[in-house]
Amino acid sequence: MAKTLNKLSTALVTAYDRAAIPNHDKTISVNPLVAELATWYEKFRTAMDYREDEVILRSTIERILKRRLMLGGDGQSIAAPLIRELIWARYFPDSTIPESQITKVAEQTDLYLKLEEKVNVKHRINKGLVNEWVLHLLSSEIEHILKPNDPKDIMSNFMFRIFRDRVAISDDDEQIRDVQVFIAVRRAYANDDLAFLRYHLFKQYFEGLNEHNLERVANHFPEAIKQIETQFKYPAKDRIYTYIKKQSIPFLILDDVLRKYRGKTSSLVADEDLLNSEVIADCSARYKNISSKVRRAIVRSVIFIFVTKALFALFIEGAFERFFYGRTIWSSILINIFTPPTLMIGVGFLIKTPTRENSLKILKKINTILYDGDPQLSEPLVVRKKPKKTDPMLWGMFVVLWLFTFAVSLGSIVFILTKLHVNPFSQGVFVFFLAIVSFVSYRINRTANMYIIKKKKDNFGSLAFDFFFMPFIQVGRRLTLAISQINILLFVFDFIIETPFKGIFAFFEQWFSFLRTQREKLD
Repeated sequence: MAKTLNKLSTALVTAYDRAAIPNHDKTISVNPLVAELATWYEKFRTAMDYREDEVILRSTIERILKRRLMLGGDGQSIAAPLIRELIWARYFPDSTIPESQITKVAEQTDLYLKLEEKVNVKHRINKGLVNEWVLHLLSSEIEHILKPNDPKDIMSNFMFRIFRDRVAISDDDEQIRDVQVFIAVRRAYANDDLAFLRYHLFKQYFEGLNEHNLERVANHFPEAIKQIETQFKYPAKDRIYTYIKKQSIPFLILDDVLRKYRGKTSSLVADEDLLNSEVIADCSARYKNISSKVRRAIVRSVIFIFVTKALFALFIEGAFERFFYGRTIWSSILINIFTPPTLMIGVGFLIKTPTRENSLKILKKINTILYDGDPQLSEPLVVRKKPKKTDPMLWGMFVVLWLFTFAVSLGSIVFILTKLHVNPFSQGVFVFFLAIVSFVSYRINRTANMYIIKKKKDNFGSLAFDFFFMPFIQVGRRLTLAISQINILLFVFDFIIETPFKGIFAFFEQWFSFLRTQREKLD
């Protein structure tokens, strides 16, 4: 006897089938040779801007918008070239974006530019902040125009409806709980960055932006910013995020299987044997892809760190050594340049492939999600907005221990570098980039284990790791975010190199089109 889907899963299956409805409008096509060149350029460019795979498209759209708006563009002049650039770089396969999307992108671009103008006129608010918000909102909006009915959004909404009743904030209201669960799901499952989170909460706050509510949105924009940003600083946000992140694995696999059967998901879930075999097969495929994904992350990280480090070493560290020591100490520079990439490569050898037992655990949870009336994936989470106060003396001891472990780790590194006759300035540079590598390596290791369902057990190894390395990793996280925001090399690429480079691509595409037309006249 076939199992019956629960109410939420029935709606989920229907939504995936609806997402598969094809569009038969005329589509946009680009020259394959230009696309090949643009793809290689884009791979190198994105490698220098360390981001999660899920937000690279949106950040690329934002980058193109910044460049074209700086040159005085508007919706009509930006929309078509922006979409062509995305197809050149193969963010979308050739001939898959309908030409009708150009009009939608142009309209939304003009609408958000009007919003920015009105907000700046009506309110005394930092114009840089307004511009950042508008670029975040517009780039997110454009991605959703080009990827309508994205299953990622469908599954995120499904997860929200499951977990909202399994999380409670004992000293706050349910509306705040819903917002925090929504943010946690978007972060844990969809890997949304700040821009996407702002966009989704903005749409919840104003029910989107259109010509009819433009004035209202402009009038209440500062208030919305304040309330949304407050949610990102909510005291209990990290506990809710961790709770949902640990339970996101079966939803990732389920999404894969449902995407594969889009348009016929009802027949899939009605056949228990077929569903089970597809889940196990997808788990195996995901495990095999872990290695390639980690290798890709390592390559991108090495480029990001190596390029930044090499330029720093040659232009700053080298100049410092020539000034104070009268010569460039190449041994110090080579240690600083090649140690971070070597450590990154070493991370790749620590990857462990999950077992079939892990796949069976995932399958069991997916069956619970689809068929149980009230899916019990784990114990409910109860948190407090205001955590219980820690004894000030005890808290002080924790801080001292935290600083002590960081001092021990740092002192050990300095001791080794001193023995290798590395000068103090180069030691500082080494520690700076080692902290960044530690954080990036931690994230890559987390990626390698993202499909493993396990109960967290503290052992001596994990406690020692947290004790000695976690302070270093946290410093690396802050440094990585800072470098991403002030990377001068990215500015050079985006506004000095990329503008003429993409202009050359456009010229050659038109030239190839002209040649094709001339050949057709001879037929």
